Amino acid sequence: MSTPSPETTPKPTLGGIVHYKLSGHDVSMIDLHNMQSYGGQGIVRSPVKLGDVYPAMVVRTFEGSATAVNLQVFLDGNTSYWATSRSEGPDHGQWSWPPRG
Repeated sequence: MSTPSPETTPKPTLGGIVHYKLSGHDVSMIDLHNMQSYGGQGIVRSPVKLGDVYPAMVVRTFEGSATAVNLQVFLDGNTSYWATSRSEGPDHGQWSWPPRG
């Protein structure tokens, strides 16, 4: 199986769904946000940890960058996380395309 070339790798577009892998900083920010109220309701969600992968929607792309995006990460509960200026890759704090099946 060959690796796709940059010319055949799709660019992220607004509204596209990708997978996002949480970094330690992300987990800290999510936990901090959990202490605040959410529209008058408490935030209810499953715990998050380093390396957890969640679906995320591309909410902004950047001209001149093939992979840098802002994301709304859909957590397991009644809240989301705004991940800004994230690049594509396999590491924590990066997004990837969902596997095709």
